[in-house]
Amino acid sequence: MSEKSFRPKGRARRFAGTMSAAILLIGLSACQTSGPSDITGSLGDMAEPSPAPSDVRRDIEAYHERVRANPKDVDATLKYSRALRATGQRAQAVAVLEQAVLAQPGNKPLLAGYGRALADNGNFQQAFEVLGRAHSPEDPNWRILSAQGAVLDQLDRHDEARQYYSSALKITPDDPSVLSNLGLSYLLSKDLPKAEETLRKARERAPGDMRVRTNLAVVVGLQGRQSEAETIMKADLPPEQGTANVAALKRLLARKEASRADTDKIPVATSRRD
Repeated sequence: MSEKSFRPKGRARRFAGTMSAAILLIGLSACQTSGPSDITGSLGDMAEPSPAPSDVRRDIEAYHERVRANPKDVDATLKYSRALRATGQRAQAVAVLEQAVLAQPGNKPLLAGYGRALADNGNFQQAFEVLGRAHSPEDPNWRILSAQGAVLDQLDRHDEARQYYSSALKITPDDPSVLSNLGLSYLLSKDLPKAEETLRKARERAPGDMRVRTNLAVVVGLQGRQSEAETIMKADLPPEQGTANVAALKRLLARKEASRADTDKIPVATSRRD
């Protein structure tokens, strides 16, 4: 997978950086029922409802004790690191998994968890390398392939990222989490029509997934169709939650408008078929 990728420079890079920060912001504020996610939606963790803070603290204490009692307890180590990440203790999660991998360097579940924790902590190049050790060409893992694509998108290597998403989709055709990552990959390279097309396909397959819904609303809103984006954000939700989601979307779009002075000359690619 050595195809040369487009790396935005100057104003284009600032546009991508603004969009990355803004999408992460809306993902955190509007999708409280989603599992751990990155800018492109998912690093491969299973999407589960977010536990209450008190439950997370209880999990940290319980799994910490299990790991202390048996440092080779892989299940406890992964759940401990996940709970740490859930409370924003990303560096601690990395440290826990680093020690576990040093003790069991060939354990693929540990390597997968370590790679995701590294990416969550912003160590993207190292994350990509570690995730590559978590599976093999003879036994590929579609979740890890999708996570590798998400990391490559963080490194602005969008063409390469899409090759990993394509490989994941060959294993699990039309998986909505992979399609969501792919759609936001197109967003990061400013191909908004292609991003919308892909995210609509993801939503058809997972209409209840709030991450997918949010991603689609973001792309629709960035194309100037704010009313339609708001409808997507609040559809089938209790009024209070729908209102909160719309408010988060409006904050994102306001940030986008504020950044236009530096990005208004950057063209948006037209929709195309690959």
